[in-house]
Amino acid sequence: MSVRRQLHRADVWLFAEVARLHTPFWDRELRHLSRSADHGRLWMGVAAGLALAGRRDAARDGMVALALASLTTNALLKPLGGRRRPDRDAHDVPIARHVKMPSSTSFPSGHSASALAFSTAAARDLPPAAAIPLRGLGLLVAFTRVHVGVHYPGDVLAGGLAGWCAARVAPRIGDAAVRRLRARRPRTASCRSRA
Repeated sequence: MSVRRQLHRADVWLFAEVARLHTPFWDRELRHLSRSADHGRLWMGVAAGLALAGRRDAARDGMVALALASLTTNALLKPLGGRRRPDRDAHDVPIARHVKMPSSTSFPSGHSASALAFSTAAARDLPPAAAIPLRGLGLLVAFTRVHVGVHYPGDVLAGGLAGWCAARVAPRIGDAAVRRLRARRPRTASCRSRA
């Protein structure tokens, strides 16, 4: 048996084990958390809160990483992956966990990429008391994608890796954008004074 097939079998087995977990108390909450991250809404809300709290660098880096991860995952990696979504019915994923099954391919997980991108990038500019819960939230959102039955664990791991890579690059992009904006301001002011 090839390594690829072995990895796929292990992935399906892990998916089935999560489906078997008896978590009625958490099913509704994890489903809502997973849905709150649709289209990056959860992370936009967190970014707004960070900006209002005076943590603008954290908000900026998080949003740059989110945009980069979303673009890379959805426009580049998903079309190359071509993996079908899991069969929730075949694995008896409880209906209480179900969210709408996305129409896109399964590999890698876009939600996981966004979650790890935002939480990792933003957390770098925060004290541990805020960074640790934020990183935990990112990991929890990634886990929900397996829990609700729309991704295999391997999809989540790959998406998380893509998000982590985006988070490493985001501060440099954000800093470069800020430098460009600052460089333009004096020119604009001098042009106005001449007029």
